[in-house]
This record gives sequence, structure tokens and C-alpha cells, in this order.
Amino acid sequence: MSVLTRPLQTSPSSISTPMRACACRTARGGPWRRLLAYAMARFADKYEGAIGPTKERVFGSIEGGTVLELGPGAGSNLPRLAGRGVDRWIGIEPMLAAHPYLERRLAETGLCGSVVAGIAEALPVPSASVDAVVSTLVLCSVHDLEATLHEIRRVLRPGGRFVFVEHVAAPEGDPLRRHQQRFSRVWRWLADGCHPNRDTGRALESAGFADVRFDAFRVPNGLLTPHIAGVATV
Repeated sequence: MSVLTRPLQTSPSSISTPMRACACRTARGGPWRRLLAYAMARFADKYEGAIGPTKERVFGSIEGGTVLELGPGAGSNLPRLAGRGVDRWIGIEPMLAAHPYLERRLAETGLCGSVVAGIAEALPVPSASVDAVVSTLVLCSVHDLEATLHEIRRVLRPGGRFVFVEHVAAPEGDPLRRHQQRFSRVWRWLADGCHPNRDTGRALESAGFADVRFDAFRVPNGLLTPHIAGVATV
């Protein structure tokens, strides 16, 4: 396993990340999550504009076939996946209120795919059945990160790739990390389970992938400033 980390150019400071609902234990609905789904669909443009070049770079490792996306939300990644030779797209989205937005975006892009109400810890697809798994701002909110990474490895075909862009815990000794720890409980409540202080990079390094490569960079965005982006292969 090899891990590549290097700082990237910081994106513009006027960024607003919508609160994400990600793949947790059960399919979810309710008024609060309808509001979150609307926020994902309505206010993601600034963040997507800033993070776009990074997504384009890591998405470039996708070589078509069947792609499974964890927590696709309102479908912001679908236009980036269109035109990459994707034969079939599977979106595992536990937030039921996001499904109408997601299905509309899927139809607009012309991708062949399906939206499934499921959870990341128990993906409803056969083992070794997909060529790539995509996760952007999702691993912060899964209930069991270790189980999720195990499931990702299970469903990928040999040589398959896990492509990710995630916000993560600030480095040890960084004052921001103290703030992430201090406000983690209230942030999880507000953002539907999102952990601002999750050390996702370390979890990826120890998850059993054959190779893990990611870059560390920052998007000025309060508690969610530190990010990683990269590719893990099985």
C-alpha cells in the first residue's frame, strides 16, 4: 500500500457547503431531511465550482463499466460521470427526500442507472460486481466507517477503484481540530450524522486496499476545511 499526500492550491474562500445527508443505518425521510435534500439541490453550486477541478482529476481514473455511488444526494456528480463510458450507474441514497432530485438529474444526464434506498454498511449489490465506487462527502456520515470500507472492497471487481473526495479531521496540533472535537456533537445533529472530526484518511490506509493514494488540501469552509481526494484500488 502506498499513500501519497501533498498540499493542493486552496480554493476561494467564499464557499458554502450544503449540509449533506449521507449513507447511514436506515433509509430516511421526514421534514428535516426534505429540507436537507432541498439545500443539496439548491445551494451546492459554489462548493461544486470550487471543488470541481479536484473531482475532475480523481474521476479521471474511472474507466467506464458499472459505477456505484454512495450517497449521491441531489446528483451533483452525475454530469461529471456522463461521458466516461459508464454502462450502468447505481446510486445508493438513504435519504428518501433526495430521490426525486436525483432521478430528475439522472434523466437529464442520459445515464443508464437506478436509484436505490440503501445503506453503505450493507450495499444491496453482489460481491465483485462493480468497476468503481464513488464517494464525495459521504464517509463523514456513515454509521460504521470500517463496515462501509469493507463493503466497498467486497463489491469491487479485482482491480476496481474507489474514488473519493471527503472532508476530514484537521491534523493533530491544528487548532481547528479542537474546534471540530468541541462542536462535533451539535454538528452531527444539525447535519444528519456528519462527523467533522473523522480521520477518514487513516481509516482508508488501514482498510485492506491493495493501494491507496490521496492528496490533502483545504477548502476554507469552517469546520469542514480539511479535505482529501484520491483513489484506492483492490
